[in-house]
Amino acid sequence: MLSANNNEFKIDKTITYLNHAAVGVWPQSTRDAVCQFADENLHVGAANYPKWMQVETALRAQFQKLLNAASSDDIALVKNTSEALSFVAYGLPWREGDEVVTLAEEFPSNRVVWESLADKGVTTRQISLSENWSAPEEALIAAMSDRTRLLSVSSVQYASGFQLDLHMLGEACKQRGILFCVDAIQSLGVVPIDVQAINADFVMADGHKWMLGPEGVAVFYSHPDARDKLSLTQYGWHMLEHMHDFDNPEWHPATSARRFECGSPNMLGIHALHASLELLLETGIENIHQSILTHARRLHEIIHAHPALQLLSSDTPDRYAGIVTFAVEGQDQNHVYQSLMSNKVICALRGGGIRFSPHFYTPENKLTHAFDVLEDIISS
Repeated sequence: MLSANNNEFKIDKTITYLNHAAVGVWPQSTRDAVCQFADENLHVGAANYPKWMQVETALRAQFQKLLNAASSDDIALVKNTSEALSFVAYGLPWREGDEVVTLAEEFPSNRVVWESLADKGVTTRQISLSENWSAPEEALIAAMSDRTRLLSVSSVQYASGFQLDLHMLGEACKQRGILFCVDAIQSLGVVPIDVQAINADFVMADGHKWMLGPEGVAVFYSHPDARDKLSLTQYGWHMLEHMHDFDNPEWHPATSARRFECGSPNMLGIHALHASLELLLETGIENIHQSILTHARRLHEIIHAHPALQLLSSDTPDRYAGIVTFAVEGQDQNHVYQSLMSNKVICALRGGGIRFSPHFYTPENKLTHAFDVLEDIISS
């Protein structure tokens, strides 16, 4: 396991926290950033607003680095993944008969938004991951037709933890002139991603899961060419090219991705997420990734060794990241989940089983403790 700064993670020792795929734990430095920001507001109000704007700029630069975007101008700071997906869905000039291709097992945010376009004559083609477990990329590509305008997938599936080959999908989209949209909420911060290498047009992710930040702040990456295809659905002072020229009656939207930020930014959330990303980047995303994979392999070993447990996630190399989902045979999965939670093993009920999602700092003894608790539940 990657050694973590013990001063950064102070979660109650009675809790085994395996739920970062839902809501992550804040580091100490993130908590401190929020407290400092609150103290500033208490004592001096917005006297330091120019410095706050510097933190906003620094957060864009952090996301540029995380995504390997060509420019921080390609980064918008938005409220959440769903908002960013909606910018794409309701910004594109759809035509009757257009298609969106996606997976049937996607989280509702990356499914409902496309299905909602049905009244515009847009068809959402959903490919079953469970039926194409060995070659989902080939199935997605085969589903593309001359009417397909966009492919939208999650980099890592929320329920099973299945990881797609984004390079293969991005290349296929590029060759066919299809827009490529990636929901990276279950990977950004713990799995390296290069938006240029995968030919992504749009990438979005919330900060409150693996990035260990607060709810209410997310990143929306858009390639300049793809960005120009989107009509705007929200307007305000912050999305203008000259946003501080308040008295000028002439205006036009920012050429950068800031055009998607209509009003005042979430400065509290920005300060918090900036602190969280600073820790992750200092630790090293590749280092974190390797620690995550080590945890996943350990969970796979424990599950495979137990006769009553069935692994629902893939254990094929390059097909898993930090999410491991399993079922307890002969048991009501909801009962098992509720029992784990009541014993302070914080996890989730997803994909027909129990979902564990430890982070890089999670001690290995917490993994084994979770299964000790589970054993007691099964025995009783």
